[in-house]
Parts: sequence; C-alpha cells; structure tokens
Amino acid sequence: MATIRQVQVTFDCAEPERLARFWCEVLGYVVPPPPEGFATWDAYKESQPPEERDAWFACVDPSGAGPRLYFQRVPEGKVVKNRVHLDVRVGTGLVGEERLAALEAECARLVPLGAVRERLLYDGHDACIVMQDIEGNEFCLD
Repeated sequence: MATIRQVQVTFDCAEPERLARFWCEVLGYVVPPPPEGFATWDAYKESQPPEERDAWFACVDPSGAGPRLYFQRVPEGKVVKNRVHLDVRVGTGLVGEERLAALEAECARLVPLGAVRERLLYDGHDACIVMQDIEGNEFCLD
C-alpha cells in the first residue's frame, strides 16, 4: 500500500470563494492560479454553466508546507458543532501571559475580518481562544 503524503481539508459551505478568502487572510494562504486555459478566475466562472458557478474555491499555502483548503458549496446550512476543526497555532512555545497576549493579538486581528470570538480557555499557564469563522465553523487560536 502506498504511503499518503498529502491531505486536503474540505469545508462544506454556502459561499466558497468568500470563505476561502477569509482563510487566506487568517493563514497567509493564497488563491492558486486559475485553471489552465483561463487568464482569471472570473473568466473560468463565466465558462461554467450558471448552476455550477461559484460551486467551489480553494486556497493554498504559498510555501507548499500546509494542506490545500477546498471549499465546496452545499445546499444545507451548518446546524451542529464541528467534529473536526482547525487549530491556528499562534502561541506555540509561549506560556502564561506571553501566550495569552499573542492569542489576544491574533483574535483582535481576526474579528474585523468577520471571525467571532466564542470563549477564552486559560488556566494561568496554557491558553486557547475558541472562535468561529464567517460561516460559523469553529476553530481555535492555540
């Protein structure tokens, strides 16, 4: 059996491009070039049948180290808590007040982008801020 070396994280969502661009801002990811034969993403969209336009979008880590994020439009809305979520690792190696300050600074950057702060988990040493993205998907600042 072959060893799997890459994974893609897929989000079911209402607005794929909007959510992809939000995560580009959060993670420093970029929108990949449009499919071969198209100068722009708008040109690609125009080539699609109306019911398929805006059905998906993606973003990638420009360094190639992180997984590709894929966003696909689904008809139903989110109704329950995520069973899997992303941890955005902004406080790695930090503890106590220094860690808390790094998490709070990142939270302050993301809220104007449309993220929602849910709650802070802090025991004086370790900390995590539970957040929601612009479509209500939970993630943590860790």
